[in-house]
Amino acid sequence: MTSAPIWRQSILNERHRELGSKLEDSWNDMAIPQHYATDPYEETEAVRTRAGLFDVSALKIINVGGKDALAFLNQLVTADITKVPAGRSAIASIVGDDGGLIDDVLIYVDGDGAFRLSHGGGALEDALPLVAEGFDVTFSRDNDVHILSLQGPKALDILAPHTPMDLKGLPYFGHGRTTLFGVPVSLARGGYSAERGYEVFCAAKDAVALWDKILEAGKPFGAMPVSWDCLDIVRVEGALLFFPFDMPHKDTTPFEVLMDWSVDLSKPDFRGKAALLARKGTERTHQAGLEVLAAKAITPGAKIFKDGEEVGVVNSTTYSRHLMKSLALVSLRPDVTALGTGVSVVDGEESFEANVVRTPFYDPMRLRTHPLDERA
Repeated sequence: MTSAPIWRQSILNERHRELGSKLEDSWNDMAIPQHYATDPYEETEAVRTRAGLFDVSALKIINVGGKDALAFLNQLVTADITKVPAGRSAIASIVGDDGGLIDDVLIYVDGDGAFRLSHGGGALEDALPLVAEGFDVTFSRDNDVHILSLQGPKALDILAPHTPMDLKGLPYFGHGRTTLFGVPVSLARGGYSAERGYEVFCAAKDAVALWDKILEAGKPFGAMPVSWDCLDIVRVEGALLFFPFDMPHKDTTPFEVLMDWSVDLSKPDFRGKAALLARKGTERTHQAGLEVLAAKAITPGAKIFKDGEEVGVVNSTTYSRHLMKSLALVSLRPDVTALGTGVSVVDGEESFEANVVRTPFYDPMRLRTHPLDERA
């Protein structure tokens, strides 16, 4: 992450310092534990085989309510929120009047006209008052909430004994209010790791105790605290996009990052719908994945060439020791995105061979997050 003005602080900062973080990096106006003293590849191995605990409190949570809250959200985002029942959540795109992405958001439907929006570094909060005109709706930032994310195949075993919620029966993108270790929380199934995981939403006053209790309960399972270095690795392995780093154009459309599933053009209207209709089918680039013949991560921003012609740009990268491959999430001209297409990646003075491959790179059928026995 890049440095930015810091005015929000996680109550967990002292825990992060104890783990070796200097909190010198920030994202979304909050200092983040980008690095720990532990090796990020060891942290990744924990997430992939046991469980890792992230502090993702840097996400911003907006509470939305009021008589017109649902209608307001349906005007704000590209997805149809009327199709999302209480106790479930959905990812939606937010576009400007030109159809370009200005943010993506995870919308939690709490029921009775109450919603929570979780977002990163985009312009959601600039759009809220613009779209709210004429709607009976309220929205406010919750700067008290902290989010602890336990990710990995042992996450269920670690948390289930300590909450009355039926965690095993909680579907992906399901959530609900309950208690954990006797503390009031909201638990959600999801995360940013391409593993089964759970996110714990709690008050700041409870966050340190919950952090400690989760790690204590996870000790017999080999769980450990993990940094944002690890988060960067696992999310690229899982081909999970990060706004705006994977959106290279200033007006990237959802179609250009293959987020068509987040757009419901059958809705009567939403902000930017006319522009999206006009731009559909005119994509300059498409999201794709590359395996690069290199023993290191490629630098984001490196150019991609085919037959001597520039055809794309590298967005997010990692060297995966888990897969023993150099991976890149890229934007490519649509005519060169066929699986197996060979390209060259020019990174500074070096040039590397690469091939377009299926994504996600890790668990391409997403069996970890969506087991076969849970699919309809």
